[in-house]
Parts: sequence; structure tokens; C-alpha cells
Amino acid sequence: MKIAAIVSKPAKPELAAIVPEALRWLVDHDYRVYVDNQTAVYYPHEFVVPRSEIAQYAPEFVLVLGGDGTLLSAARAMGAAEIPLLAVNLGSLGFLTEVRLEDLYSTLCAVVEGQCPIESRSLLDCRLIRAGQEIAHYHALNDAVIKSTVARLIGFALCINEVPVVEYQADGVIVATPTGSTAYSLAAGGPVLVPSVEAILLTPICPHSLTHRPLVVGDNDRISVRLDSGADGVLSVDGQVGMPVAQGDVIECRKADYRVNLLRMQRPFFDILRSKLQWGQR
Repeated sequence: MKIAAIVSKPAKPELAAIVPEALRWLVDHDYRVYVDNQTAVYYPHEFVVPRSEIAQYAPEFVLVLGGDGTLLSAARAMGAAEIPLLAVNLGSLGFLTEVRLEDLYSTLCAVVEGQCPIESRSLLDCRLIRAGQEIAHYHALNDAVIKSTVARLIGFALCINEVPVVEYQADGVIVATPTGSTAYSLAAGGPVLVPSVEAILLTPICPHSLTHRPLVVGDNDRISVRLDSGADGVLSVDGQVGMPVAQGDVIECRKADYRVNLLRMQRPFFDILRSKLQWGQR
């Protein structure tokens, strides 16, 4: 039997109508469907497993119902298995979840027929080092953000491939993938990168010196950010998980060893930018 899975955003009332219909469609097309605990809230189902365990059942694809945040969570939970993710936008902006609800079933048909393209996206591998010991390890599809927890600047020392680059006095630093260039980094003044660009983006948040600008480096580079002075902070991964960081801590980032596979509509990236950022509209 073919296998698929559904993961959903919590506390989204409209899913009470969407989930049962999607489940029936998949079952009618000969899929056994596993759902996460959040999805089971909207419709009782016999195959309920934690989101972190879905990859063990080797689904052909995962239907993600929510916004970009739901997709980011799904990517971290099962991205290492490189299972294709089909994300349906039930949020607001939705740079990643480009499939509209009204296009759900036509897109599912394309997926089942093998006619839906797969787009591969890079991730960051992030490690928090304290006193020479690794105390946390994360993967990020969008970004890793080191930020002050109070209204005080932090001193950061940035190295690339162990070569000193710059010392920031800033509210924080964003290390982003090309996918994440349209997230927090964009709001902080960073450039938009086409997702296929093989790069990592470094964007200071409100730097004390206006000469400190965003920096784009190769995705094979190894980046380290050390807290040197000022306030302590927090490391935030994709805006969803993280932990406190203290003076002397080092955050090391590099390209992850695997990529996330997204099932995408055949829609140019620049069309998405025009739509989401309202370019050219008056």
C-alpha cells in the first residue's frame, strides 16, 4: 500500500473541514495515511504518530497544512529523511507554502501522477559551543538568529573558515539560507537570494555602525559567531526553537549534510516575490 502523511498547524479552526476531506481523498487514492497529533485533533484517525516519528513510516510525501511556520517545523522533524513536503498555505504571507487551498486537489493529482516538480533547499547545521563543548545542535531551513534579550547591544566576533572578519556591536546577527533570505533577514535589510543560489547570508540586526552591511558567503564556508561583550542573548532557530547564550559562547554554522525536498507548483520565484511583496502594485 502507498503511504502518505499529514501534519497540521494547531488551533486552525478551518482545518476541521479540510482535514477529513483530504484524508478521504488520499484513502480513495489507495494511500494509508499517517497523521501527527495536531492533525488528529481535527479528525480522529487510527494511524496517529508524533511528528518526529512520521519519517519512520517512509511516506511518499507529507501534506503540510498551515503556514510557513508549520512547514519549518515539518522540515526540521523529517527533513533528514528527504521526504517530499507539499505545503498548503493557510497563513498570511506564505513564501514557502505557495500552494493555495483552492489548488490543493489539482496539486495532489499532479503529485500522485508524478507531475509535480521537487525543489531541493539547503539547510544550516548549527551548533552551540560553550567552554569547548557542544551543548546544542540544530538544523534550520530559514535561519539561526543570535539576539540580545534586553535593550542593550551585544559584541559579536565573526569568523569565516577560522579567519577573523569583523566585530559587530549590534542587537543581533542573522545567519540565513537563501530560503531564509525572505524571512527575518529581509526585514533587517538583507538582500533577497534566489533559492537555488549556493550561499549563506549574514545580516547584522541594527548594527551600531552603519558600515556593517549584510554579507553573502559561499555555502561551503564555515561560520562562527562568538559573543564577546555586552548583554547575554538567545539563539533562535527558524523562530521556533532555541536556548539562551552567554558571553564566550560560540555559534558555529555550516551547510547541512542533507537538503529538504519541497513539492512545488511550476511558478517562477519572481512571480512569488511580486505577489507576496506586492511589487509593482500601487
